[in-house]
Amino acid sequence: MEFIYQYGLFLAQAVTIVAAILIAAGGLFSIGHRRHGEPEGHIEIKDINEKYKHIGEEIEQVITEPHLLKSEHKSQKKADKQKTKDAKKQAKKDPEKTKSDQQSRLYVLNFDGDLRASATDNLREEISALLPRMRKGDGILLKLESPGGLVHGYGLAASQLKRITEADIPLTIAVDKVAASGGYMMACVADTIIAAPFAVLGSIGVIAQLPNFNRLLKKNSIDFELLTAGEYKRTLTMFGENTDKGRVKFVEELEETHDLFKSFVSDNRPELDIARVATGEVWYGQNALEVGLVDSLQTSDAFVQKAMADQDVYEVKYVHKKNWQEKLGMAAETALEKVFMKIWQRAQQRGNF
Repeated sequence: MEFIYQYGLFLAQAVTIVAAILIAAGGLFSIGHRRHGEPEGHIEIKDINEKYKHIGEEIEQVITEPHLLKSEHKSQKKADKQKTKDAKKQAKKDPEKTKSDQQSRLYVLNFDGDLRASATDNLREEISALLPRMRKGDGILLKLESPGGLVHGYGLAASQLKRITEADIPLTIAVDKVAASGGYMMACVADTIIAAPFAVLGSIGVIAQLPNFNRLLKKNSIDFELLTAGEYKRTLTMFGENTDKGRVKFVEELEETHDLFKSFVSDNRPELDIARVATGEVWYGQNALEVGLVDSLQTSDAFVQKAMADQDVYEVKYVHKKNWQEKLGMAAETALEKVFMKIWQRAQQRGNF
């Protein structure tokens, strides 16, 4: 009886929390309407040079003798002060020359691909924000990770990257783990592709698969009707009876898609032996270099580290603002998880499970 009482008490708490969530949902809904005209997200930018400068200073504080560290700080402060003074003097004397002598910048973007290439929305915003601000000598590095996915999704992502190269801005794509199929469709747009030695690249092919439950339905005396207008509106179906004619047409469409894929890769990397690499196979970094899928073996970290010696490096990320539905879902999930965790813990204490 005591467990039933405790269970009822916690159930009441759960109902109370759910009610509170619904009230909060109403508030979030009204906030969503009030903020309808506000932007859906914002750009975040991180100074990579400063990040590693601070890390280096922290290391020095640990490994350097206090009196030596104090002397080094004093010398560095004096040097920085003189550098600033000289820069201001030069700017007054010859503003145009100072402007042309400014250190170039490298902007680092990230693309973590899924089946739908859903990161394309963020990529679009990042590129749109950067293009008007690019100067001569600046470049973009995209750290790309993707096993591929839907053709139209990755086709759009590749088109977004074409905006960079068509603006005559150097684009480097780094593959640390995988850029296969749609991922390689994106990578081939770059002026330079670098890859880690064991990164996976290639898979220039097209695949489609689906189960068919028609015999199972017939076995259980279940009828399924598929009505279409147009001879090839539906070539293969999961529940209807597939025909040889439909299969032939489906394969024909796959081949057409493959031809488009091969043409796109050839246009962007004309030196490739497309017949050699467009078999659907994948290559590890070293072998990918040998067949021309990449230009050099290097990790994105090594590329950025080298760039910091003579460039200002910035990581740019578009952060999507969560709408009220997403916030509500997260709040509800957290609240219910806490409630049921308490019930589970109480039950365990009483030996009921």
